[in-house]
Amino acid sequence: MTGPHTDEEPAEHRRFVRYLQALEAVAEADETDLVAAVLRDQDVTMGDSAVVRHLDRRAADLLTDPHFTAWAQTLAEAIADRDFLTRRLREWTLLRAIALGKPWAAEELTSASDWFQRMATTTQIVTSPRALRLLAERGRTRRVRNAASRQLRHRDPPNWLIHRP
Repeated sequence: MTGPHTDEEPAEHRRFVRYLQALEAVAEADETDLVAAVLRDQDVTMGDSAVVRHLDRRAADLLTDPHFTAWAQTLAEAIADRDFLTRRLREWTLLRAIALGKPWAAEELTSASDWFQRMATTTQIVTSPRALRLLAERGRTRRVRNAASRQLRHRDPPNWLIHRP
C-alpha cells in the first residue's frame, strides 16, 4: 500500500528529532524550560525518551565538572514527577560520586538499575576497586559480575606479571 501518506514519518518521530536537536543546542539558561516543554508533549513516552537522551548526554559531559551538582539540582526540579528520569539522574549522581572518590553506600550500588551497573562496569567511569569488587560479587546479572571481574583483573595484574628489577 503506497499512497501519499503511507511513506510519511509519524508526527511523534519528527517531534522527537526536533526535540533532540533543540535540547542539544539549548542555552544553559533555557534548558529547564525546554525540558519542561518536552515533558508536556502529548506522547509521554516519546517526551521521556528525548529527555533521557539529553540527560545522559549532559550528565556524561558534566560528570567530573564542578557545575554538575547545580545542573543536576536544577534538572531534578523539572523532572520531579517522572520516576524513571529522576532515578536516572540519581544514578548519574552516584556514578559521579564513585568516579570522584566521594562517599557512597553499597546498597545504592547493588540496588541500582541494570543500566547503571552496566555503565559502571563497561566504561572507564568507575575505577574504584571497592565498587568493582562489590559488583563482581553482587551485581544484578552475570554480565555485570563478569564485566566487573574483568575490570578488576585488568587493574590488578597477577603478581607474576609485575616486573620487578
